[in-house]
This record gives sequence, C-alpha cells and structure tokens, in this order.
Amino acid sequence: MSKPVVAVVGRPNVGKSTLFNVLAGEKISIVKDTPGVTRDRIYAEVSWLDREFTLIDTGGIEPESKDVILSQMREQAQIAIDTADVILFLTDVRQGLQDADAKVADMLRRSGKPVLLVVNKVDNFDKFMADVYEFYNLGIGDPIPISASSRLGLGDMLDALIAHFPEHAGEEEEDERPRVAIVGKPNVGKSSIINKLLGEQRVIVSDIAGTTRDAIDTEVVHDGKEYVFIDTAGLRRKNKIKEELERYSIIRTVTAVERADVVLVVIDATEGVTEQDAKIAGIAHERGKGIIIVVNKWDAIEKNDKTMREYENKVRQVLSFMPYAEIMYVSAKSGQRLHKLFEKIDMVIQNQNLRVATGVLNEIMMEAVAMQQPPSDKGKRLKLFYITQVAVKPPSFVIFVNDKELMHFSYTRYLENKIREAFGFKGTSLKFFIRQRKEKEQ
Repeated sequence: MSKPVVAVVGRPNVGKSTLFNVLAGEKISIVKDTPGVTRDRIYAEVSWLDREFTLIDTGGIEPESKDVILSQMREQAQIAIDTADVILFLTDVRQGLQDADAKVADMLRRSGKPVLLVVNKVDNFDKFMADVYEFYNLGIGDPIPISASSRLGLGDMLDALIAHFPEHAGEEEEDERPRVAIVGKPNVGKSSIINKLLGEQRVIVSDIAGTTRDAIDTEVVHDGKEYVFIDTAGLRRKNKIKEELERYSIIRTVTAVERADVVLVVIDATEGVTEQDAKIAGIAHERGKGIIIVVNKWDAIEKNDKTMREYENKVRQVLSFMPYAEIMYVSAKSGQRLHKLFEKIDMVIQNQNLRVATGVLNEIMMEAVAMQQPPSDKGKRLKLFYITQVAVKPPSFVIFVNDKELMHFSYTRYLENKIREAFGFKGTSLKFFIRQRKEKEQ
C-alpha cells in the first residue's frame, strides 16, 4: 500500500521547518550509514492515530525580494500540486494575510487537490482568533489555528488532514501487477530503458489514466505478464537553480518509490557511481523496497577481464548501506541484457514476499548463537529467546531478547547474514525489531 503524500507550502518564515520537525518527531535520525539522505531533510514519515503519511517540505531556497518570493511560492505550489495527495498551506497569523498568500491560494484552489489551510503562530487562541478569521478571505476553506513551536492545535490539524486522505490510500494497489519505479539522476537513460523495453514488446502503451502524480505510469507486457513501470523522467525544468532541480528530483523520486514494489536505480556507467546516486538509492533503501542497481551505457566502457569485478567493487563501496541490492549491466541503446531485467524483477518481488516458518527461523537463530556468542556487558549476557517474521514487503522480523541494550547493531547484522545465507533474500532489505522480555515470561 502506498502512503498518502502531504506537501507543505508557505511563504518564508511562516514556520514550515518548525512544523516539519515537530511532526517528524524523533524519526529524523535515519540510519547513520545512508549517505546524504537526511542532510537536507526533504521528507519524513509521520504517523497519526493509525494512519501513516509521507510529509514533504517543498521549500528550499529562501529568496529576498517580494517578486522572487511569489515566483518561488508558485514553484513550490506547483511541486505540491504535482506530487501530493493533500496540500498543507501554512500561513502566519502575526504577518497577517499577504498578497502572495492570496495568489498562491488561487493556484491551489484551481488545482482541485484537497488543501488544508493552517494558520501558524497562534500561541493564544483567545487573543488571535479574530486575526485567524481574516484567512477565510482566501476562499480555500476553514483556517485551522496552530502553534508549531508551542505544539498547540496540532491534533485538530492532523485529524483534519487525515480526513482528506483517500478512504483506502492506494486503491490502485488492488492491482496485482508488479510496480517498478525507474529512478536515477537526470540523463542516465531512464526513459531510453523504458522505450527500449516497449519497443521490443510492441504492446499498446496506455498511460494509465487518473494517476495524479507527475510520474508517468506505463504498462509493459513481457512473456504474457503485465508490469507497471513508473517513470520519473517526465518533466524537464529549464534554467532552474541546480540546487532546486536536485531537490525537485528528490521529491519526485520519493513519491515514485512510495508507489513501487521494486526500484531500479539507474547509474551511468561512463560517469561511475556518485554521491547523488547514493542519495537516490538511499530513499528506496529506507522505504524497504526491492532494489536492482542498473548500470546503463555498459557498451560504452572499455573492458578487459577485470572490468566488471572492479566496477562492482566501486558500486558496492559507495552503496555499502545496501549490500543486498542486485546489480545488472545493461545498454538501453543496444538492448544488451535488458530482457534479463524481468527475471530479476520477478525474483526480487518473490524475495520481498517470502515468508519463513517460525520453527525454521528459530533453528537458524539458535545455530547462529551457538557459533558466535551474543555480546555481554558488565557480566550480563544477551539472551535471544525467540524470532518470528511479522511482515513482508520488506520481510520484517521480531526478535525477543532479555535486554534490548545488549543487542548491538553488529549482532543483528550477523543474524541477518545467517538468515540471508539460508534464504537468499536477494534484492530486498530485511527489517529487524528487537523486543525485550523478562526471563520468567518465557
């Protein structure tokens, strides 16, 4: 199921970052070894009651002059309209209703997307309510007063927000067809790969109607089986500041990855693997998606018998946080090895959905414990009682132990490797949750 996407739009200094940080809570410290994903925290996972959503901050560069502010806000609003299910429009009670607010409100209203109008910095409801009412003039619904910094009114705001979510977020997920997102930096050949796959299949491509996001969904049939490819190439923005373009492509990557089962991270062989590739791959890794690294333009590389191994080492080094990812070398231009893509996709999806019987898991765990003693601290040794698989996509496991503090990251990784030795799980991350139990509860 894909989570709804909520984008925040608003003028500079109305408190977007404060709201973002408060809602994201402590979830911000994403795995330390995912490079560069959190530095410019563009998105966060938020859950309220039993609903989860992805919060996106469309902001970015804070401009000086009034005209620039308006054009920046229009740009932000456009990104929000393109990518979000619900738009959260943040205004500031102390600065009052501004011209830029009204102009952006027009844009949002015309988009037909649900918009939640939120008035921030209302630290005292009695004192400011008259000023809050002024925002009714925007004509996009009832203003909801909050104070992000004092955490007032957030519950009401979140209730109103989730009321806008589609009843079953991700209705299209009834669709059993594998969904594959193609992501990567601009010009690495994402579109050429899709075009080549289509050209060989000679199927009628119907860009599936009703997809609101600006990623283009394309059906591809291979050996009688249908796949849906989600392509983020689409829009090219002209003369945008590089930083902004990068931010925009990251936002689009997040929304495409959110809807996919398997993510193809396309890398340009001639350029080698870069920090930006790692950032993009990190998004799929965090979301627990199936991952295949597709090294494109492989035909353009001078090769000897060691080339592939050396290249693979380099890729593994930069993407060291996802050693499980599958790697393929292809050429969209010549079509080299592209047909093998489907076998890989099927395999990864199978692994994403693999369930291991509890009895077997516990045998593996006990054997692993016998081979390598669990860590101890100040005379207290870690005891592992029981392991069970609780979910698929990605396969997720709960391990019950006597003391959570003693379960070091490295020991969890050791167990993960043992489970992978037994079952492969190629192409998918595995998630582990450690729960503490008292000895006598056994």
